[in-house]
Amino acid sequence: MPQQITADLAANVWKVLVTEGSTVAAGDTLAILESMKMEIPVETDTAGTVTKLAIAEGDVLEEGALIAEIS
Repeated sequence: MPQQITADLAANVWKVLVTEGSTVAAGDTLAILESMKMEIPVETDTAGTVTKLAIAEGDVLEEGALIAEIS
């Protein structure tokens, strides 16, 4: 079952650092969110491949929104 990475808080997607098919290691940053002028890195706890990327730069995310799936 893929690991789902979700937003911990409502934020804007400032920068996306991976694409679907990217290989990632545990601790890698997938994207950087911006909320209240703070940059918040979104990291993965699991090594694997990004099988789904559900965000794009400029998107506005609600808390709990899907960011990516890692298999």
